[in-house]
Amino acid sequence: MTLSIKVYKKLLQVPEGKITTYGDLARAVGVTNGQRAIGSIMKKNPFPVLVPCHRVVQSNGEIGGYAYGKKVKLHMLSKEGIKIRDGKIIDFNKKKFSF
Repeated sequence: MTLSIKVYKKLLQVPEGKITTYGDLARAVGVTNGQRAIGSIMKKNPFPVLVPCHRVVQSNGEIGGYAYGKKVKLHMLSKEGIKIRDGKIIDFNKKKFSF
């Protein structure tokens, strides 16, 4: 199984209304310091409707980038009940999913 497939399968565990970080997702699939690798994998996600890459954010609580633009990511997260102010997730630790 490729790393991309492992990452996409793991990401499917993050429920609606929760988020994870690039680093947490990397560690969950056994990659140390793999935040950038996770970002690259998210950018190439062939199934963005099915694999919720919009739920992956930066460890400082900022929403980070998104292949379809930050406005789209912001809208998708808001629609799932994630509250964001000035590009940062409110109650970040409460919204964070643990693998």
